[in-house]
Amino acid sequence: MLRLTVIACVLAVCYGMSAEIQPEDLKETAPATFLAEFSTGKPNGKFTVLVERSWAPHGADRFYNLVKNGFYDGCRVFRNVPNFVAQFGINGDPNVQGNWRGGSANIPDDDVKQSNKRGTLVFATSGPNSRTTQIFINTNDNAFLDSQGFSPIGKIVKGMDAVDAMYTGYGEAPDQGKIQDDGNAYLKTSFPELSFFETVGIAKGEVSGLDDVVPENDDELSEDERGAFY
Repeated sequence: MLRLTVIACVLAVCYGMSAEIQPEDLKETAPATFLAEFSTGKPNGKFTVLVERSWAPHGADRFYNLVKNGFYDGCRVFRNVPNFVAQFGINGDPNVQGNWRGGSANIPDDDVKQSNKRGTLVFATSGPNSRTTQIFINTNDNAFLDSQGFSPIGKIVKGMDAVDAMYTGYGEAPDQGKIQDDGNAYLKTSFPELSFFETVGIAKGEVSGLDDVVPENDDELSEDERGAFY
Protein backbone atom coordinates (compact mmCIF):
# COMPACT_ATOMS: atom_id res chain seq x y z
CA MET A 1 0.00 0.00 0.00
CA LEU A 2 0.99 3.55 -0.61
CA ARG A 3 1.44 5.94 2.28
CA LEU A 4 2.06 9.46 1.09
CA THR A 5 2.16 12.45 3.41
CA VAL A 6 2.72 15.87 1.92
CA ILE A 7 3.02 18.74 4.35
CA ALA A 8 0.94 21.72 3.30
CA CYS A 9 3.97 23.92 2.90
CA VAL A 10 5.56 23.49 -0.52
CA LEU A 11 9.09 24.80 -0.67
CA ALA A 12 9.50 27.45 -3.37
CA VAL A 13 12.20 30.04 -3.73
CA CYS A 14 10.08 32.32 -5.86
CA TYR A 15 7.18 32.35 -8.29
CA GLY A 16 8.80 31.98 -11.66
CA MET A 17 12.48 31.85 -12.54
CA SER A 18 14.52 35.00 -13.00
CA ALA A 19 16.03 35.63 -16.42
CA GLU A 20 19.31 36.34 -14.63
CA ILE A 21 19.72 32.68 -13.66
CA GLN A 22 21.97 30.67 -15.96
CA PRO A 23 22.34 26.87 -16.19
CA GLU A 24 25.77 27.00 -14.58
CA ASP A 25 24.17 28.65 -11.52
CA LEU A 26 22.01 25.61 -10.76
CA LYS A 27 24.26 22.68 -9.95
CA GLU A 28 22.85 21.44 -6.64
CA THR A 29 22.77 17.68 -6.18
CA ALA A 30 19.25 16.41 -5.63
CA PRO A 31 18.31 14.34 -2.58
CA ALA A 32 18.22 10.57 -3.04
CA THR A 33 14.43 10.82 -3.20
CA PHE A 34 12.14 13.83 -3.23
CA LEU A 35 8.58 14.82 -3.98
CA ALA A 36 7.49 17.48 -6.47
CA GLU A 37 3.95 18.81 -6.28
CA PHE A 38 2.23 20.21 -9.38
CA SER A 39 -0.80 22.50 -9.11
CA THR A 40 -2.65 22.58 -12.42
CA GLY A 41 -4.95 25.04 -14.12
CA LYS A 42 -7.55 24.27 -16.81
CA PRO A 43 -8.70 22.22 -15.02
CA ASN A 44 -7.65 22.90 -11.45
CA GLY A 45 -5.99 19.92 -9.81
CA LYS A 46 -2.87 18.55 -8.18
CA PHE A 47 -0.53 15.65 -8.66
CA THR A 48 2.64 14.53 -6.90
CA VAL A 49 5.77 13.01 -8.42
CA LEU A 50 8.27 10.89 -6.53
CA VAL A 51 11.75 11.31 -8.00
CA GLU A 52 14.37 8.61 -7.41
CA ARG A 53 17.83 10.02 -8.10
CA SER A 54 19.27 6.53 -8.61
CA TRP A 55 17.05 6.08 -11.67
CA ALA A 56 18.66 8.94 -13.61
CA PRO A 57 21.08 11.13 -11.60
CA HIS A 58 21.71 13.84 -14.20
CA GLY A 59 18.02 14.18 -14.97
CA ALA A 60 16.99 14.18 -11.31
CA ASP A 61 19.52 16.91 -10.48
CA ARG A 62 18.35 19.11 -13.35
CA PHE A 63 14.68 18.63 -12.49
CA TYR A 64 15.30 19.36 -8.80
CA ASN A 65 17.09 22.62 -9.57
CA LEU A 66 14.49 23.77 -12.09
CA VAL A 67 11.59 23.04 -9.76
CA LYS A 68 13.29 24.61 -6.75
CA ASN A 69 13.85 27.82 -8.72
CA GLY A 70 10.37 28.12 -10.21
CA PHE A 71 11.13 27.26 -13.83
CA TYR A 72 7.92 25.31 -14.43
CA ASP A 73 5.56 27.83 -12.81
CA GLY A 74 3.12 28.96 -15.49
CA CYS A 75 4.35 26.46 -18.09
CA ARG A 76 1.77 25.17 -20.58
CA VAL A 77 1.28 21.51 -21.45
CA PHE A 78 1.80 22.31 -25.12
CA ARG A 79 1.76 18.76 -26.46
CA ASN A 80 -0.81 16.28 -25.18
CA VAL A 81 -1.48 13.21 -27.29
CA PRO A 82 -4.11 10.91 -25.74
CA ASN A 83 -2.82 7.48 -24.71
CA PHE A 84 0.77 8.57 -25.34
CA VAL A 85 2.39 11.57 -23.60
CA ALA A 86 1.71 14.98 -22.06
CA GLN A 87 4.72 17.24 -22.70
CA PHE A 88 5.76 20.55 -21.14
CA GLY A 89 8.86 22.46 -20.12
CA ILE A 90 9.26 25.51 -22.36
CA ASN A 91 9.25 28.50 -20.04
CA GLY A 92 6.55 31.08 -20.70
CA ASP A 93 9.05 33.94 -20.65
CA PRO A 94 11.30 33.90 -23.75
CA ASN A 95 13.97 35.79 -21.81
CA VAL A 96 14.18 32.91 -19.36
CA GLN A 97 13.84 30.18 -21.97
CA GLY A 98 16.66 31.63 -24.05
CA ASN A 99 19.10 30.73 -21.29
CA TRP A 100 18.15 27.05 -21.52
CA ARG A 101 18.48 26.31 -25.24
CA GLY A 102 21.39 24.00 -26.07
CA GLY A 103 25.07 24.53 -25.32
CA SER A 104 25.76 24.80 -21.62
CA ALA A 105 22.12 23.98 -20.86
CA ASN A 106 22.48 20.39 -22.11
CA ILE A 107 22.96 17.60 -19.58
CA PRO A 108 24.57 14.20 -20.19
CA ASP A 109 22.42 11.19 -20.91
CA ASP A 110 21.49 8.75 -18.15
CA ASP A 111 21.28 5.01 -18.62
CA VAL A 112 17.71 3.75 -18.92
CA LYS A 113 17.11 1.88 -15.67
CA GLN A 114 13.30 2.02 -15.56
CA SER A 115 10.73 1.39 -18.26
CA ASN A 116 8.55 4.17 -19.69
CA LYS A 117 5.43 3.01 -17.88
CA ARG A 118 2.25 5.02 -17.55
CA GLY A 119 2.74 7.75 -14.96
CA THR A 120 6.52 8.06 -15.29
CA LEU A 121 8.19 11.44 -15.75
CA VAL A 122 10.88 11.65 -18.46
CA PHE A 123 13.07 14.32 -20.06
CA ALA A 124 12.52 14.82 -23.78
CA THR A 125 15.60 14.76 -25.99
CA SER A 126 16.50 15.59 -29.58
CA GLY A 127 19.60 13.36 -29.65
CA PRO A 128 22.51 12.22 -27.48
CA ASN A 129 23.29 14.45 -24.48
CA SER A 130 20.69 17.07 -25.49
CA ARG A 131 18.28 17.15 -22.54
CA THR A 132 17.55 20.61 -21.17
CA THR A 133 14.14 21.46 -19.65
CA GLN A 134 11.40 19.71 -21.60
CA ILE A 135 9.66 16.81 -19.88
CA PHE A 136 6.85 14.45 -20.72
CA ILE A 137 4.55 12.29 -18.65
CA ASN A 138 3.81 8.89 -20.10
CA THR A 139 0.03 8.55 -20.19
CA ASN A 140 0.29 4.99 -21.49
CA ASP A 141 2.83 2.20 -21.17
CA ASN A 142 5.41 3.22 -23.79
CA ALA A 143 8.10 0.56 -23.45
CA PHE A 144 9.25 1.17 -27.03
CA LEU A 145 10.84 4.42 -25.76
CA ASP A 146 13.23 2.49 -23.52
CA SER A 147 15.49 1.47 -26.39
CA GLN A 148 15.52 5.06 -27.68
CA GLY A 149 17.30 6.34 -24.58
CA PHE A 150 14.40 7.96 -22.73
CA SER A 151 15.24 7.55 -19.05
CA PRO A 152 12.46 8.04 -16.46
CA ILE A 153 13.43 10.12 -13.43
CA GLY A 154 10.36 9.41 -11.30
CA LYS A 155 6.71 8.52 -11.26
CA ILE A 156 3.39 9.99 -10.24
CA VAL A 157 2.32 8.62 -6.87
CA LYS A 158 -0.76 10.72 -6.32
CA GLY A 159 -3.21 12.52 -8.62
CA MET A 160 -2.87 10.75 -11.98
CA ASP A 161 -6.50 11.70 -12.54
CA ALA A 162 -5.37 15.34 -12.72
CA VAL A 163 -2.98 14.42 -15.55
CA ASP A 164 -5.69 12.47 -17.38
CA ALA A 165 -7.98 15.51 -17.11
CA MET A 166 -5.55 17.91 -18.83
CA TYR A 167 -6.70 19.31 -22.17
CA THR A 168 -5.87 17.20 -25.23
CA GLY A 169 -7.86 19.03 -27.89
CA TYR A 170 -4.88 20.69 -29.59
CA GLY A 171 -2.77 17.52 -29.83
CA GLU A 172 0.57 18.54 -31.34
CA ALA A 173 -0.65 21.73 -33.02
CA PRO A 174 1.34 24.33 -30.99
CA ASP A 175 4.56 25.31 -32.79
CA GLN A 176 7.55 24.76 -30.52
CA GLY A 177 9.64 27.34 -32.35
CA LYS A 178 7.02 29.99 -31.71
CA ILE A 179 6.75 28.96 -28.08
CA GLN A 180 10.50 29.36 -27.72
CA ASP A 181 10.38 32.81 -29.34
CA ASP A 182 7.12 34.22 -27.98
CA GLY A 183 6.37 32.13 -24.88
CA ASN A 184 2.99 32.10 -23.21
CA ALA A 185 1.88 35.19 -25.12
CA TYR A 186 1.67 33.01 -28.25
CA LEU A 187 0.01 30.10 -26.46
CA LYS A 188 -2.56 32.17 -24.60
CA THR A 189 -3.66 33.82 -27.84
CA SER A 190 -3.59 30.84 -30.20
CA PHE A 191 -4.30 27.95 -27.81
CA PRO A 192 -6.23 29.43 -24.89
CA GLU A 193 -7.56 26.13 -23.54
CA LEU A 194 -4.17 24.56 -22.84
CA SER A 195 -3.73 23.12 -19.39
CA PHE A 196 -0.89 24.66 -17.39
CA PHE A 197 0.89 24.60 -14.05
CA GLU A 198 0.09 27.31 -11.56
CA THR A 199 3.06 26.25 -9.44
CA VAL A 200 5.49 23.37 -9.22
CA GLY A 201 7.40 23.03 -5.98
CA ILE A 202 9.49 20.68 -3.86
CA ALA A 203 7.25 19.22 -1.18
CA LYS A 204 8.10 17.90 2.25
CA GLY A 205 6.74 14.43 2.80
CA GLU A 206 7.26 10.76 3.52
CA VAL A 207 6.80 7.87 1.16
CA SER A 208 7.06 4.26 2.28
CA GLY A 209 5.85 0.91 1.05
CA LEU A 210 5.33 2.15 -2.51
CA ASP A 211 3.04 0.26 -4.85
CA ASP A 212 2.30 1.08 -8.45
CA VAL A 213 -0.81 3.19 -8.05
CA VAL A 214 -1.29 4.24 -11.67
CA PRO A 215 -3.68 2.02 -13.66
CA GLU A 216 -2.51 0.86 -17.05
CA ASN A 217 -4.18 1.97 -20.25
CA ASP A 218 -4.40 -0.72 -22.92
CA ASP A 219 -5.11 1.58 -25.86
CA GLU A 220 -2.00 1.95 -28.03
CA LEU A 221 -1.22 4.37 -30.84
CA SER A 222 0.43 3.60 -34.14
CA GLU A 223 3.96 4.87 -34.78
CA ASP A 224 2.58 7.64 -37.04
CA GLU A 225 0.12 8.73 -34.35
CA ARG A 226 2.84 8.94 -31.72
CA GLY A 227 4.84 11.61 -33.53
CA ALA A 228 8.38 12.58 -32.55
CA PHE A 229 10.17 14.28 -29.68
CA TYR A 230 11.94 17.56 -30.20
